[in-house]
Amino acid sequence: MKLRPHHALCIGFFQGKGYSPEFTVHLAEVILRLSAENPEITLTCNCDCICEACPHRINGVCDAASKVLRYDSAVLQYCGLEEGNVLQWSELRQRAQQFAVPCLQEICGGCQWYAVCRSQTTSSR
Repeated sequence: MKLRPHHALCIGFFQGKGYSPEFTVHLAEVILRLSAENPEITLTCNCDCICEACPHRINGVCDAASKVLRYDSAVLQYCGLEEGNVLQWSELRQRAQQFAVPCLQEICGGCQWYAVCRSQTTSSR
């Protein structure tokens, strides 16, 4: 299963909101699969299994590609990973929570969903 590195963060903060109803349903289905199967993940900095239903994906490319590439690169850096690495979902989730979540503002501060995620990190402390 291919996954963008920053989606490991998005999944951890998902609250049933999304870019469109179709995208939200699709993301919830992906999250259920990840939880149930703990699949092998191949890290990619291109469109992934979540992007398939995203309205920002146009002709197979994200219309905010440079912005999300910055998020992906930051998560890779903080988690000590590289594009193309293959690991189990549980390991990626653990690394994201341990190394990337504490740096959420630095990684995701420009994201439209940042306030939603930040509120979850502050309420859990």
